[in-house]
Amino acid sequence: MRFGIVVFPGSNCEQDVAHACRFLGYDYTYIWHQDTDLSGVDAVVLPGGFSYGDYLRCGAVARFSPVMGAVIEFAQAGRPVLGICNGFQILTEAHLLPGALLRNQGLKFICREVPLRVESYCDWLGLETGSVIKLPINHNDGNFVCDEKTLAELHEDNRIVLRYCNEDGSDIAEAPNGALDNIAGICNAERNVFGLMPHPERAVDSIYGSGDGQAFFTAVLAQMEEVGA
Repeated sequence: MRFGIVVFPGSNCEQDVAHACRFLGYDYTYIWHQDTDLSGVDAVVLPGGFSYGDYLRCGAVARFSPVMGAVIEFAQAGRPVLGICNGFQILTEAHLLPGALLRNQGLKFICREVPLRVESYCDWLGLETGSVIKLPINHNDGNFVCDEKTLAELHEDNRIVLRYCNEDGSDIAEAPNGALDNIAGICNAERNVFGLMPHPERAVDSIYGSGDGQAFFTAVLAQMEEVGA
Protein backbone atom coordinates (compact mmCIF):
# COMPACT_ATOMS: atom_id res chain seq x y z
CA MET A 1 0.00 0.00 0.00
CA ARG A 2 1.53 3.29 -1.09
CA PHE A 3 -0.06 6.66 -0.46
CA GLY A 4 0.55 9.53 -2.86
CA ILE A 5 0.51 12.88 -1.05
CA VAL A 6 -0.10 15.79 -3.44
CA VAL A 7 1.83 18.97 -2.66
CA PHE A 8 0.59 22.31 -3.99
CA PRO A 9 2.31 25.67 -3.47
CA GLY A 10 0.92 26.63 -0.07
CA SER A 11 0.20 23.12 1.22
CA ASN A 12 1.32 22.82 4.83
CA CYS A 13 -0.06 19.51 6.09
CA GLU A 14 1.75 17.10 3.76
CA GLN A 15 4.27 16.33 6.51
CA ASP A 16 1.41 15.48 8.89
CA VAL A 17 0.03 12.96 6.39
CA ALA A 18 3.53 11.54 5.88
CA HIS A 19 3.94 11.17 9.65
CA ALA A 20 0.62 9.33 9.85
CA CYS A 21 1.82 6.92 7.15
CA ARG A 22 5.16 6.36 8.90
CA PHE A 23 3.48 5.88 12.28
CA LEU A 24 1.19 3.21 10.84
CA GLY A 25 3.96 1.57 8.83
CA TYR A 26 2.69 2.53 5.37
CA ASP A 27 4.73 3.61 2.37
CA TYR A 28 4.19 7.05 0.83
CA THR A 29 5.55 9.43 -1.74
CA TYR A 30 5.09 13.15 -2.39
CA ILE A 31 3.50 14.18 -5.69
CA TRP A 32 4.33 17.70 -6.89
CA HIS A 33 1.40 19.65 -8.32
CA GLN A 34 2.98 19.68 -11.78
CA ASP A 35 3.31 15.90 -11.94
CA THR A 36 0.73 13.90 -13.86
CA ASP A 37 1.83 10.32 -13.26
CA LEU A 38 0.01 8.51 -10.44
CA SER A 39 0.87 5.01 -11.60
CA GLY A 40 3.06 4.30 -8.57
CA VAL A 41 0.46 4.92 -5.86
CA ASP A 42 -2.57 3.03 -4.56
CA ALA A 43 -4.37 5.96 -2.90
CA VAL A 44 -4.14 9.74 -3.22
CA VAL A 45 -4.35 12.29 -0.41
CA LEU A 46 -4.88 16.02 -0.97
CA PRO A 47 -3.62 17.54 2.30
CA GLY A 48 -4.60 20.68 4.13
CA GLY A 49 -3.03 24.10 3.80
CA PHE A 50 -3.55 27.22 1.73
CA SER A 51 -2.95 26.12 -1.86
CA TYR A 52 -1.92 29.09 -3.98
CA GLY A 53 -2.57 31.34 -1.00
CA ASP A 54 -6.32 30.63 -1.18
CA TYR A 55 -6.60 33.30 -3.87
CA LEU A 56 -10.02 33.70 -5.52
CA ARG A 57 -11.56 30.91 -3.43
CA CYS A 58 -10.00 28.12 -1.40
CA GLY A 59 -8.96 25.42 -3.86
CA ALA A 60 -10.10 27.38 -6.93
CA VAL A 61 -6.60 27.74 -8.41
CA ALA A 62 -5.31 24.33 -7.29
CA ARG A 63 -8.19 22.74 -9.16
CA PHE A 64 -6.37 23.69 -12.41
CA SER A 65 -2.97 22.29 -11.44
CA PRO A 66 -1.68 19.65 -13.91
CA VAL A 67 -1.88 16.94 -11.24
CA MET A 68 -5.63 17.38 -10.87
CA GLY A 69 -6.34 15.95 -14.31
CA ALA A 70 -4.59 12.78 -13.18
CA VAL A 71 -6.41 12.84 -9.82
CA ILE A 72 -9.77 13.10 -11.58
CA GLU A 73 -8.92 10.13 -13.81
CA PHE A 74 -7.66 8.22 -10.76
CA ALA A 75 -10.94 8.87 -8.95
CA GLN A 76 -13.11 8.06 -11.97
CA ALA A 77 -11.31 4.72 -12.20
CA GLY A 78 -12.62 3.90 -8.72
CA ARG A 79 -9.33 4.48 -6.94
CA PRO A 80 -9.37 6.01 -3.41
CA VAL A 81 -8.92 9.78 -3.08
CA LEU A 82 -8.99 11.65 0.24
CA GLY A 83 -9.24 15.44 0.60
CA ILE A 84 -8.50 16.88 4.03
CA CYS A 85 -9.48 20.49 4.82
CA ASN A 86 -8.01 22.44 1.86
CA GLY A 87 -8.02 19.11 0.03
CA PHE A 88 -11.79 18.90 0.57
CA GLN A 89 -12.13 22.40 -0.83
CA ILE A 90 -10.12 21.38 -3.90
CA LEU A 91 -12.31 18.30 -4.44
CA THR A 92 -15.44 20.44 -4.50
CA GLU A 93 -13.84 22.93 -6.90
CA ALA A 94 -12.86 20.01 -9.15
CA HIS A 95 -16.46 18.71 -9.00
CA LEU A 96 -15.34 15.39 -7.60
CA LEU A 97 -17.59 16.21 -4.65
CA PRO A 98 -20.67 18.46 -4.58
CA GLY A 99 -21.21 21.66 -2.64
CA ALA A 100 -18.74 24.32 -1.56
CA LEU A 101 -16.84 25.44 1.54
CA LEU A 102 -17.41 29.05 2.56
CA ARG A 103 -15.98 31.30 5.26
CA ASN A 104 -16.76 30.12 8.78
CA GLN A 105 -19.85 31.59 10.35
CA GLY A 106 -18.57 34.29 12.69
CA LEU A 107 -15.62 34.93 10.35
CA LYS A 108 -13.08 33.47 12.76
CA PHE A 109 -10.38 30.85 12.28
CA ILE A 110 -11.18 27.71 14.30
CA CYS A 111 -8.55 25.41 15.78
CA ARG A 112 -9.69 22.80 18.29
CA GLU A 113 -10.64 19.17 18.75
CA VAL A 114 -14.30 18.39 18.05
CA PRO A 115 -16.57 15.33 18.40
CA LEU A 116 -17.90 13.83 15.19
CA ARG A 117 -20.62 11.25 14.60
CA VAL A 118 -20.18 8.59 11.95
CA GLU A 119 -23.24 8.70 9.69
CA SER A 120 -22.24 6.36 6.89
CA TYR A 121 -19.30 4.47 5.42
CA CYS A 122 -16.89 4.99 2.55
CA ASP A 123 -13.66 3.40 1.39
CA TRP A 124 -11.80 5.65 3.82
CA LEU A 125 -13.91 5.00 6.91
CA GLY A 126 -15.70 1.84 8.00
CA LEU A 127 -16.62 2.56 11.60
CA GLU A 128 -20.02 1.58 12.95
CA THR A 129 -22.76 4.09 12.22
CA GLY A 130 -23.43 6.20 15.29
CA SER A 131 -19.86 5.94 16.56
CA VAL A 132 -18.41 9.15 18.00
CA ILE A 133 -14.81 10.07 17.29
CA LYS A 134 -12.71 13.13 18.04
CA LEU A 135 -10.55 14.92 15.49
CA PRO A 136 -8.99 18.40 15.35
CA ILE A 137 -10.29 21.08 13.01
CA ASN A 138 -8.07 23.91 11.80
CA HIS A 139 -9.70 26.09 9.19
CA ASN A 140 -11.12 29.44 8.18
CA ASP A 141 -13.41 28.21 5.40
CA GLY A 142 -15.17 25.07 6.56
CA ASN A 143 -18.77 26.17 6.23
CA PHE A 144 -20.21 23.49 3.93
CA VAL A 145 -23.09 24.63 1.71
CA CYS A 146 -25.07 23.16 -1.16
CA ASP A 147 -28.48 23.60 -2.77
CA GLU A 148 -31.60 21.77 -1.59
CA LYS A 149 -31.48 19.23 -4.42
CA THR A 150 -27.88 18.28 -3.65
CA LEU A 151 -28.60 17.99 0.07
CA ALA A 152 -31.55 15.72 -0.67
CA GLU A 153 -29.31 13.54 -2.85
CA LEU A 154 -26.67 13.34 -0.12
CA HIS A 155 -29.34 12.16 2.30
CA GLU A 156 -30.94 9.72 -0.11
CA ASP A 157 -27.62 8.09 -1.02
CA ASN A 158 -26.25 8.13 2.56
CA ARG A 159 -23.24 10.13 1.39
CA ILE A 160 -22.91 12.25 4.53
CA VAL A 161 -20.13 10.37 6.28
CA LEU A 162 -19.40 12.64 9.26
CA ARG A 163 -21.39 15.23 11.20
CA TYR A 164 -20.36 17.60 13.96
CA CYS A 165 -22.12 16.56 17.17
CA ASN A 166 -22.12 16.88 20.96
CA GLU A 167 -19.76 14.82 23.12
CA ASP A 168 -22.45 12.19 23.68
CA GLY A 169 -23.19 11.91 19.96
CA SER A 170 -26.43 13.87 20.06
CA ASP A 171 -27.25 16.51 17.47
CA ILE A 172 -25.41 19.78 17.96
CA ALA A 173 -27.41 22.99 17.78
CA GLU A 174 -25.01 24.45 15.25
CA ALA A 175 -21.75 23.31 13.67
CA PRO A 176 -18.69 25.24 14.91
CA ASN A 177 -18.23 26.69 11.42
CA GLY A 178 -21.93 26.99 10.57
CA ALA A 179 -21.89 24.07 8.11
CA LEU A 180 -25.22 23.12 6.57
CA ASP A 181 -26.82 20.15 8.33
CA ASN A 182 -23.71 19.98 10.56
CA ILE A 183 -21.83 18.28 7.71
CA ALA A 184 -18.15 17.62 8.37
CA GLY A 185 -17.43 15.13 5.59
CA ILE A 186 -19.06 13.63 2.49
CA CYS A 187 -18.22 11.06 -0.17
CA ASN A 188 -19.09 10.57 -3.82
CA ALA A 189 -21.69 8.11 -5.06
CA GLU A 190 -19.05 5.42 -5.62
CA ARG A 191 -17.74 6.02 -2.08
CA ASN A 192 -14.07 6.11 -3.14
CA VAL A 193 -13.69 9.91 -2.96
CA PHE A 194 -13.99 11.37 0.54
CA GLY A 195 -13.61 14.97 1.68
CA LEU A 196 -13.68 16.23 5.25
CA MET A 197 -12.70 19.37 7.11
CA PRO A 198 -11.30 17.68 10.28
CA HIS A 199 -7.72 16.37 10.25
CA PRO A 200 -7.47 12.59 10.84
CA GLU A 201 -3.74 12.65 10.07
CA ARG A 202 -3.19 14.70 13.23
CA ALA A 203 -4.91 12.11 15.39
CA VAL A 204 -3.17 8.84 14.59
CA ASP A 205 -0.80 9.01 17.55
CA SER A 206 -2.60 9.00 20.93
CA ILE A 207 0.35 10.86 22.48
CA TYR A 208 -0.85 14.11 20.93
CA GLY A 209 -4.35 13.23 19.73
CA SER A 210 -7.31 10.94 20.19
CA GLY A 211 -5.88 8.16 18.06
CA ASP A 212 -9.19 8.11 16.16
CA GLY A 213 -7.46 9.17 12.95
CA GLN A 214 -5.98 5.70 12.54
CA ALA A 215 -9.34 4.35 11.39
CA PHE A 216 -9.18 6.36 8.17
CA PHE A 217 -5.86 4.94 7.00
CA THR A 218 -6.50 1.38 8.15
CA ALA A 219 -9.95 1.35 6.52
CA VAL A 220 -8.67 2.26 3.07
CA LEU A 221 -5.90 -0.32 3.39
CA ALA A 222 -8.47 -3.00 4.27
CA GLN A 223 -10.63 -1.90 1.34
CA MET A 224 -7.69 -2.10 -1.06
CA GLU A 225 -6.75 -5.56 0.21
CA GLU A 226 -10.35 -6.73 -0.22
CA VAL A 227 -10.49 -5.38 -3.78
CA GLY A 228 -7.10 -6.92 -4.53
CA ALA A 229 -8.28 -10.25 -3.18
